[in-house]
Amino acid sequence: MAQLETTSSQIAQWVARDEAVLSPSYTRSYPFVMDQGKGSEVWDVEGRRYIDLNAGIAVCSTGHSHPDVVRAIQQQAERFLHMSGTDFYYPLEIQVAERLCSLVPGNEPHQAFLCNSGAEAIEAAFKLARYTTGRPRMVAFIGAFHGRTMGALSLTASKAVQREGFAPLVPGVSHVPYAYCYRCAHHLEYPACDLACVSYIEQTLFKNYCPPREVAAIFVEPIQGEGGYVVPPAGFHQRLKELADRYGILYVDDEIQTGIGRTGKMFAIEHWGVVPDIVTVAKGIASGLPLGAAVARKSLMTWKPGAHGNTFGGNPLACAAAVETLRLVEDEYMAHAAAMGEVFMERLRGMQRRYEQIGDVRGLGLMVGIEMVRDAAGRQPAPELRDAVVQAAFERGLLLLGCGASTIRLCPALNIPRALVDESLKILEESLAAVLKA
Repeated sequence: MAQLETTSSQIAQWVARDEAVLSPSYTRSYPFVMDQGKGSEVWDVEGRRYIDLNAGIAVCSTGHSHPDVVRAIQQQAERFLHMSGTDFYYPLEIQVAERLCSLVPGNEPHQAFLCNSGAEAIEAAFKLARYTTGRPRMVAFIGAFHGRTMGALSLTASKAVQREGFAPLVPGVSHVPYAYCYRCAHHLEYPACDLACVSYIEQTLFKNYCPPREVAAIFVEPIQGEGGYVVPPAGFHQRLKELADRYGILYVDDEIQTGIGRTGKMFAIEHWGVVPDIVTVAKGIASGLPLGAAVARKSLMTWKPGAHGNTFGGNPLACAAAVETLRLVEDEYMAHAAAMGEVFMERLRGMQRRYEQIGDVRGLGLMVGIEMVRDAAGRQPAPELRDAVVQAAFERGLLLLGCGASTIRLCPALNIPRALVDESLKILEESLAAVLKA
């Protein structure tokens, strides 16, 4: 790459211009101002190179500007840019829906509603669940992140700042503890707990204040994302689905961050063999272009024309990117994500043995969380340590982000080369060692 002729203050100038015109609600961990990217490498506007372990928060599943995806977008752009799929027909939208309906778990026929984002996919699932069941209530989990629009925000319970100032939210949503075994809300140990987090729903929530016959759906992330990359134990999703079925409650599987091959399977729920009633997807489905979907059993898609719609959902450019993304992920990158995930987990667990401040390492495929603590015995969250490591890594050329109370998330592109995995782990350990020494 040709070096840019810039001054040393160019980053600061862009940050200042950003602060003047963009919403202060945005969260930025460090001043990375991107100029270009290729695969899992990115360069800022002053020409500095970084390894990207964020992938646009699990969005750029095939890496930055994959040539096959770019070519598909360019070819479609020459044909037409938009023709609202809620009012007209075009092949690409149908092809994407066909692929999604064939890929989601379950043997029953499915239908898809295409939209622009994860939050919109959740809103569609929320409305569909109420419409098709005639029930008003929902159950979601503490630590969940489902989006920030009003219906999605009502389901979200990750950080108080995300909800503060927006009440009243959509009524009828109850939150219960997730299967976060490292920090069990019931102060029990798995498997002796017999999945008390699921029993609590029936024995406490339903008995005391949320009649199960009024619950339309349970919304659940197979692995909690924003809540800390929390992987539930074996049996959790199976028991939860059994509970839902017992009361005629729909099982809504939020695959917005976990889906499209990230965990080594097309959808993370496949690790537990559970068949959801509705699946929501977005993020990695179109390699960086805005596309989301709510995919439901066809028997649930009973709403009438006009009951729900979307002007830009299923945009032809995004659909072109999605067709190529799904091909690449299914043919090659999903398996690569599983293999590279094993490398990350093995190396990070070795690191955990050397540093007691790494309290927990968890994940599936290329969705890996590193929970930082003050010490191994006390397990007290150490957000300041997590933030310092993220900052130190940035200064050394590695882009990371946090999640949960004190977790570092790793969600790189699914095709990240082994050499960059090794280099990123080396930088991560150097950053941790430097912070602890300081």
